[in-house]
Amino acid sequence: MMNLQLHFFASVREKIGIEQEFITIPSHVRTVGDVRHFLRERGGVWAEALAEGRPLRMAYNQEMTEADTPIAEGGEIAFFPPVTGG
Repeated sequence: MMNLQLHFFASVREKIGIEQEFITIPSHVRTVGDVRHFLRERGGVWAEALAEGRPLRMAYNQEMTEADTPIAEGGEIAFFPPVTGG
């Protein structure tokens, strides 16, 4: 088991209805992508907000990251939509 802090921004936060969460995850969850998958398994708005095909940016310990980035005890993961501008 591992403890993480999660942050949700913009449309992801609006969809799931929370800004942050402290979570304990099982030992088989080892990467940022695994965390995303683990959260999707909650179903409902979680599955929609974090859907596999949905464009989503992720940060680990305040650095932009990819799904295969390993995680560690006490880490911080943020999920947010890609930023667009004009």
